[in-house]
Amino acid sequence: MPRSVNHVASRARRKKVLKKAKGYWGRGSNVWTVAKNKVEKGMQYAYRDRKAKKREFRALWIQRINAGAREHGMSYSQLMGALKTAGIDLNRKVLADLAMNHPDAFEAVVKQLK
Repeated sequence: MPRSVNHVASRARRKKVLKKAKGYWGRGSNVWTVAKNKVEKGMQYAYRDRKAKKREFRALWIQRINAGAREHGMSYSQLMGALKTAGIDLNRKVLADLAMNHPDAFEAVVKQLK
């Protein structure tokens, strides 16, 4: 009896990887071994950078809050300390949005702290 291989499943696996490799340069999009390596590496980068994205946004929010706070004569650390002691629970994302897009609301928060 001949050897039985599940070609349908293995072909489907390869098609799935080659579909993810669409748009890669040169052999990276159509040669199985090259595409597999590139897709695996790309997925490693995607995993790593999902974490890095959070760090980058937090840093951006802090810069925006600091800029808004300094317009009202405070530093970022003074503002965050005052928020903590006043018991105002606004996260950095919301504070940055207020400082950037709603300066009057941000000013009201700062006045409440002073």
